[in-house]
Amino acid sequence: MRVVVVGGGFAGMASAARLAKLGHAVTLLEAASTLGGALGSTTVDDFTFDTGPSTTLLPAVTRDLFRKSGRPIERELDLVPVEVIRTHRFADGATLALPGGSRAAQKRAFDALHPGSGAAWVGYVDSWAEPWERLRKDYLERPWDPDLAHPDAAALLRSRTTLHQAVTRHLDDPRARAVATHSFVADGHDPRRVPAWLGTISYVEQKFGAWTVDGGLSLLGEALARRLTTRKVEIHTATPVTDVLVRSARVRGVRTDAGELEADVVVCAVDPRQFPALRPWIRGTRPVALPRITHLGISGALPPWVADSGEVVLHGGRGESTLVLRHGGTAPVDHAVLTVQHRGDARTDLVAELAARGVDLRDRVVTRVERSPADLTALWGGSPLGVQWRGRSTLRRRWGPTTPVAGLYAAGAHATPGSGLPFTGLSGALVAQSVGPA
Repeated sequence: MRVVVVGGGFAGMASAARLAKLGHAVTLLEAASTLGGALGSTTVDDFTFDTGPSTTLLPAVTRDLFRKSGRPIERELDLVPVEVIRTHRFADGATLALPGGSRAAQKRAFDALHPGSGAAWVGYVDSWAEPWERLRKDYLERPWDPDLAHPDAAALLRSRTTLHQAVTRHLDDPRARAVATHSFVADGHDPRRVPAWLGTISYVEQKFGAWTVDGGLSLLGEALARRLTTRKVEIHTATPVTDVLVRSARVRGVRTDAGELEADVVVCAVDPRQFPALRPWIRGTRPVALPRITHLGISGALPPWVADSGEVVLHGGRGESTLVLRHGGTAPVDHAVLTVQHRGDARTDLVAELAARGVDLRDRVVTRVERSPADLTALWGGSPLGVQWRGRSTLRRRWGPTTPVAGLYAAGAHATPGSGLPFTGLSGALVAQSVGPA
């Protein structure tokens, strides 16, 4: 079949690679001049910054993608485990270095934060072990089918319990609650609207750890782009799709400025709201607002507690925003890169605020790149953070892998199972299973 994939981010590339391996004639259209989407990089004054995440969970997702589309990833890149997933610095001055891949190590870390809190934390994480196995088998690794799913998996997805309620029930320490909900708060979600079953992320971090690639995670996107060439995917960059062609509730192709492109199957790996023909079928969802991003190229080295952690979270006190620090990318000799994600006042002197919170880079900043939410939306063609969680109803209103339009499939952050490299990678696998072999 003729397949058109709209969007050259991780999900779009994963979908295209898998479908090409299944024998389909695949064309990938990307509005930007390069592939990768948020899994990209920007180079300024010899500093290269990862524009998206610097670590990923569930390396098995990436390994499966490369193995199922050709050579194993180990022949392309080395996935390197990150010992400390995240270092949390709280407003009261306390610090928690959260290790990955070890229940015992996480227990020790929380006991060091406050004696006795380790048991509460591992008890909270343990509570997600069985839900993870149920959801992995029935929701994440195959297209959802209520007739095949275990009743416990269906009950989890139907539950009205929120992440905030689950965390409050298990954890008394507000700092532990902040750790449990951090990834969702950082992405712009309200834990009171996030389904409780997404607490499984804490289990995944503890069980499997976080991983990265030497030189920056953007290299993963470059390796996947090369895989598309190997699989003979026809790639058109700088080619924005202006609409999806739909007739009688069936997809017929896409429209670009250069004309119409017919297809038997279209995979929408971007926000479907941007296409007028699809809006009648979309209801009750909205994209997550993006944060501000500041890239800093600095002279000298980063503090060891920053450099040795996958990311650093500087929790604000009353009236202060939370700052998330990442260091994916490369720098000249005797220099370093630092990327700061923040949702605070754009008028704040970020370097001064970092200094006040223990990361003093004053007089060391060589290069600075500011990206507003509007800049990032234009750069990425939408929000790579996907759909705003607004309770359990979001689950059934979000598309993917199938859609109400015959022949149209959905992948990426706006589709099932959601945002983040592991989930968007899994969305490509779900699409490939739904479409099937040529």
